[in-house]
Amino acid sequence: MNFSPRGIIPAMVTPFTKSLEINESSLRKLLDHLIEGGVHGVFIISSTGESYAMSTKEKRRAIEITVDHVAGRVAVYAGTGCITTDETIELTNIAEDCGVDAVSLITPYFISPNQQELMDHYKKIAENTKLPILLYNNVGRTNVNLEAKTVAELAKVPNIVGIKDSSGDMTLSSEYIRMTRGTKFSTLIGRDTLIYGGLCYGASGAIAACANVAPRLCVEIYDKFNAGDLKGSLDCQYALAPLRLSFNLGSFPVVIKEALTLQGIDMGTCISPIAPLDETKRTQLKKILQDLNLL
Repeated sequence: MNFSPRGIIPAMVTPFTKSLEINESSLRKLLDHLIEGGVHGVFIISSTGESYAMSTKEKRRAIEITVDHVAGRVAVYAGTGCITTDETIELTNIAEDCGVDAVSLITPYFISPNQQELMDHYKKIAENTKLPILLYNNVGRTNVNLEAKTVAELAKVPNIVGIKDSSGDMTLSSEYIRMTRGTKFSTLIGRDTLIYGGLCYGASGAIAACANVAPRLCVEIYDKFNAGDLKGSLDCQYALAPLRLSFNLGSFPVVIKEALTLQGIDMGTCISPIAPLDETKRTQLKKILQDLNLL
């Protein structure tokens, strides 16, 4: 398994029409926006993309459009993690049939499996696909945590190639990195305010929601760090912080959608019950984008 996840990979939002169907033209426009911004991959049907509210048919369509439009320009990742093992295998096989390069598997949510059950879950999925697999730890959303020793054991599975860590816990992230040193296993940061910190620890990159809106700025954090320009990388990280913190203006992921719409890519609304921003908060968001020269 030679696939190596690295760089800046946007966790993409999913554009919907007024009738809540996938907006194909906007999705294609978003993909061009990201690739022109220098990203190293794209991640469709992520939690940022409201995958939890999409049917299997809608997920397949989003993947098909993405694979078709990207056309090999960058790697395509798909989020195929579900609550049950069998459902995850089914969606992963659909993604494989569609031609993605890798899948990301969030831990089961709503239920609370122990570490052995999580290990069995991921190993069974890995046995049923040829695709490279990224584990995905997001304890704040799922209330399920992948311990470092569990990840170190799963890293021995040939097609489990890395993890996205959205815990925001740098001690945990650094343990993932420390305990898989000397292997091809990659740790990617899933908290946009910690990209620079993760790179300092040895992370291979980040899966970043902010990269939907500011792909070039996120990429510069990574590129400047790898070029040895640590001050420049850190300056870019500081510049990105207000955008990430602006997510608190509304319920996730409405701020990202509204920001992209302000930039001229119509994302539509989020799926109910998530509501649009009111005019006061939209004005605040617009000011943040203007300060970052994103409008």
